[in-house]
Amino acid sequence: MVELTKKKSPNWKRPVRRSSPEGHGNGPSGHPRKGQHNPGEATETEQPSANFTEDTLKIIPLGGLGEVGKNMSMLQYKDDIIIIDAGLKFPDGSDMPGIDFLLPNVEYLEKYKDKIRGLIFTHGHLDHIGGLPYLQEKLGNPDLYGGALTRGIIAKRHDEFKHLPTLKFNIVKSGDVIQLGDYFKVEFFHVNHNIPDDLALFIETPRGTVVHTADFKFDHSPTSGQPIDIEHLRGLGDRGVSVLMSDSTGAEREGHSISESAIKENLDLIFQESKQMIICSTFASLIDRIQQVIELSEKHGRKIIFDGYSMKSNIEIARELGYIKIQKGTQINMEQVDDYPRSQITVMATGAQGQSNASLMRIANREHRHIQLQKKDAVIFSSSAIPGNERTVQNLKDMFYRAGVKVYHYQMMDIHAGGHAQKEDLGHMIELMRPKFLMPIHGQYSMMVSHSELGQAKGIPEENVIIADNGSVIHIEDPHPINRNGTDTARWWMDQKTVPSGYIMVDGLGVGDIGNVVLRDRQVLAEDGMIVLVTLIDAKTGKVLRSPDIISRGFIYLKENKDFMTEIRKRIRFIVEKSAGPQVNTTYIKDNLREEIGKFLFQKTERRPMVLPVVIEI
Repeated sequence: MVELTKKKSPNWKRPVRRSSPEGHGNGPSGHPRKGQHNPGEATETEQPSANFTEDTLKIIPLGGLGEVGKNMSMLQYKDDIIIIDAGLKFPDGSDMPGIDFLLPNVEYLEKYKDKIRGLIFTHGHLDHIGGLPYLQEKLGNPDLYGGALTRGIIAKRHDEFKHLPTLKFNIVKSGDVIQLGDYFKVEFFHVNHNIPDDLALFIETPRGTVVHTADFKFDHSPTSGQPIDIEHLRGLGDRGVSVLMSDSTGAEREGHSISESAIKENLDLIFQESKQMIICSTFASLIDRIQQVIELSEKHGRKIIFDGYSMKSNIEIARELGYIKIQKGTQINMEQVDDYPRSQITVMATGAQGQSNASLMRIANREHRHIQLQKKDAVIFSSSAIPGNERTVQNLKDMFYRAGVKVYHYQMMDIHAGGHAQKEDLGHMIELMRPKFLMPIHGQYSMMVSHSELGQAKGIPEENVIIADNGSVIHIEDPHPINRNGTDTARWWMDQKTVPSGYIMVDGLGVGDIGNVVLRDRQVLAEDGMIVLVTLIDAKTGKVLRSPDIISRGFIYLKENKDFMTEIRKRIRFIVEKSAGPQVNTTYIKDNLREEIGKFLFQKTERRPMVLPVVIEI
């Protein structure tokens, strides 16, 4: 491998080692990590200047680094920009009450949308395509590129956003080569995942070659499609790879990823054992897994019912493209469930993550209109719990156990395989590509560090591993990517300044209008509740006219705390009359009430409810 040269180019400025605001310090590459930005806090002065004559390749991740989800990266050379993916992320845990999902921050791209030459989608999962309806116009409605199934899922979702302009989508397939702008030549190649039409990218530029693996795994016996062409990957490596941007989601897991064919064998055992209705739930986008359940239902003489909007939608698209094949008469409508013996019914349902309004939860709650659980029914969770959903998923499983049904999940037997390469497969990709620089992407920071350590074990020097954050600006100089001798001058460095990368939050119809202040208020309300103080005062004298009204929500139950309420009312009267001067200033009175009553409540309860004073002059 070529070592990072110490020679400075005219444009190069060595990054200053420094600790980030959150104390993360330097990453394993020896270069400083970017401090995490809070939503909306990036300012103009924090951003690097856009030098469109600069003779380096810039890689700027906007999402997917230090997190799982909202994957989005951009590459820039001079005045050409290409984008890879535009995903969304669901909030983790309960620290974002009311937030539907999170989007990448595209403030930097908005300024230069006239320079965007194309937006490439690697595959059709929401963490790679879900942000498009909210970002399409911000990015200037660019040309889109992706596989046929990816296009179908995007187009179906686009129909829900009637105000948006028509998509300019170009379908590509493995082996296709496109030119984007003057400087980007993109070649698509097939990789395995758990959804068809997953395409990785070989990107040639004047200052280096980039391979973006997309989400991938090595599956030598997939249930649909072809395995990765190892010799083709080795050939790409022979052409010279400057930077390998590689999926890190499975970097902390030992061994190889499980093949989908092994999953099918285990599911077959469940079908053989089950003498009643089988209810199987998985992600609606796992087209290969859905096809397996269809084939097993046909093998064992079962009819199949699909329940859940997203699943029905994806199956409709996949059937049109030939990725889902189902024999005539196999699929029946939900209304026909009682027309057949329970031993001949398979239900394919959404909601394996415990979503409150999904099909699986309604079945568990016995609120489903057509499906009522019976003992010895079988429920299959053919998916793993998304981080943050573990408790919800466990509660859902317990509900099924209480109903006396047989529950199968991936911790009992191999009935789910992730779509991401694990350590041995990631190492194999590095061996095939032989990159000068390794850039872990798509994963939590610990996953990226594990990927970094794996790269070093495969012979990549530590200083040639790029550990970045969302918003980092990485420069690449490698005009001769195929040159692997010791005199190679290939190098990378990172700007001290970053582009805005804080979360953009979606709440209902609002996009980006929920900032830190509103979110903090919601957190306070969720944790400590609120108390409203309604006070009538004489506009001339400032005297309190009658006993103040107190409204409590999520703080205390008023009827059981009458003495406490009496004490609060006394303090309100005292504070108001003390604050009233010759001229009544209601703003001043409300500020004093908020501060003094807030302190008093904390002293008595050690809780900090939101205090909302209402002062009415009469």
